[in-house]
Amino acid sequence: MEGLVIRKAGPVLEVFLPEKGKTLLCRARIKLIKRKGPILVGDRVQVRPLSENEGLIESVLPRKSYLPQPAVANVDRAFVVFSYRKPDLQLLALDTLLVAVEAHEVEPVVVFNKVDLLTEEERSALEKTASVYRDAGYEVLLTSAVTGEGLPELQAAMKDRVSVLAGPSGVGKSRLLNALIPGAQLRTGEVSEKTGRGRHTTTETTLLALPGGGFVADTPGFSRVEIGDFLEPEDLRDLFPEFRPFAEQCRFPDCTHLVEPDCAVREAVAKGEIAPFRYDHYRVLFLKLQEARERRYRRRR
Repeated sequence: MEGLVIRKAGPVLEVFLPEKGKTLLCRARIKLIKRKGPILVGDRVQVRPLSENEGLIESVLPRKSYLPQPAVANVDRAFVVFSYRKPDLQLLALDTLLVAVEAHEVEPVVVFNKVDLLTEEERSALEKTASVYRDAGYEVLLTSAVTGEGLPELQAAMKDRVSVLAGPSGVGKSRLLNALIPGAQLRTGEVSEKTGRGRHTTTETTLLALPGGGFVADTPGFSRVEIGDFLEPEDLRDLFPEFRPFAEQCRFPDCTHLVEPDCAVREAVAKGEIAPFRYDHYRVLFLKLQEARERRYRRRR
């Protein structure tokens, strides 16, 4: 019987069985774990029921995606959540997360939350920023757990999928989930006035069922990632979607868009067809990836 791992507590896995509409507390065969490695939240598994409430995991179905920080399998969409203020918007951090999500073959969606806090001037500035990401090819939502703005669109974007919320602490991820899932009662944290940062309130990864269908992962991490752990500098150019139409016109097929002559991407930046801040972030991240590779080589000597 096929099931979905929705929670993990040590060796005990809570598995949802769609056919039965119920969950079982399961353990996996030792030989299976030795052969396949740890079973993750989000894994699709074959279960043999042992009683009304317990079962044995006999196999793990192939994964279509995997996010490592924290580990979640088979995610369809990652909703990258940031706020314009409280905490203040950090666009480099946003772009780093978008790169990390796409690198793991998960579809990203940009969510700007807490829009109820904004003045008219701030709202206008955020709308301009949102348009940059829409023009780049991302789906972008503006939301507020307080007023309900954007929540129907957010729920529709998650429907019948396995989703995860990623982003810094304090941007309101748990509040969004509380608004989407009646009775969830997830802990929320306040943003420190001194540091401008929030506190993580989630301590383990759990898949929560959405009322309209689908699951969303309430996770304790995936707010800051070290892209140098899984990316090479040459990988980065394919992870900025607005570069792709222009990259085909570069003189060199392996153009890094940094120093090569006749680079169509740099020309597009100069003409305003690519947002300069996005290109600047590309350069920063490229250099970080080069430094990470150099550190790896030094350690091997």
